[in-house]
Amino acid sequence: MKKLAILSLASTAILGLGINTVMAAPPCPDISHAQLSSALNRSVLPTNAVTNGGLDFNMWATVVSTDGTVCAISKSGPNLNDQWLGSRQISAQKANTAIYFSTPDLALSTANLYAPTQPGGSLFGLQLSNPVNPAVVYAGDSDLYGTANDPMVGQKPGGINVFGGGLALYDPNGTLVGAVGVSGDTSCADHNIAMRVRNKLGYNNVPAGVNNGTDNIIFDAVSGNNNGVIDGFEHPECGNNETRVNTNIQSFFDNN
Repeated sequence: MKKLAILSLASTAILGLGINTVMAAPPCPDISHAQLSSALNRSVLPTNAVTNGGLDFNMWATVVSTDGTVCAISKSGPNLNDQWLGSRQISAQKANTAIYFSTPDLALSTANLYAPTQPGGSLFGLQLSNPVNPAVVYAGDSDLYGTANDPMVGQKPGGINVFGGGLALYDPNGTLVGAVGVSGDTSCADHNIAMRVRNKLGYNNVPAGVNNGTDNIIFDAVSGNNNGVIDGFEHPECGNNETRVNTNIQSFFDNN
């Protein structure tokens, strides 16, 4: 009986270890809430006098791990409604999308997914494939939104977003470690801000992408087909100087 009891306990322990191993979430990128907040605040006009085109509003930013678990959420304005409240969950959707559709070898930004997901596109319907979990995104005390104790931290909100603002994160070794999503302005400005934030966080080592080896947004007349149609992996221009700002940001990255 003692042997049976010992075997039973050993089996339980082994099974327990197996369950824990399966259920263990991937680690978050080495990005604290304070670091995300600093990178965001240094990337937007209201807190650092740097324009991104668009409306130059306050913003939300979310970082997720490689399985879409939220690691940190921040906002640039001190009060809840200093930025669009609806953009909190959109920033998480964008981060989620960027990690779901990037690989260790190829980064796809949410901006790159705009044209393929339009009617007739090769990925049409993708935006409906992974619905948001309302029980996660609307949970908790709204006074905690955007703080280190945001109720979404540690949860998987899900959701797919197919316009600018979501980028995969690659560490200095080129390892895919998560994604960042930014929301609160025009989608083109969101993308510009996400580029700045990722660069300031030090996770800009993209291995390859569909825009000349990068995951930068593709505007038809700038780096796209220049055929007057939003196709391929292109994204429409937003009409508020975002295109010029984006060109300047990419030029800075290319030369530094």
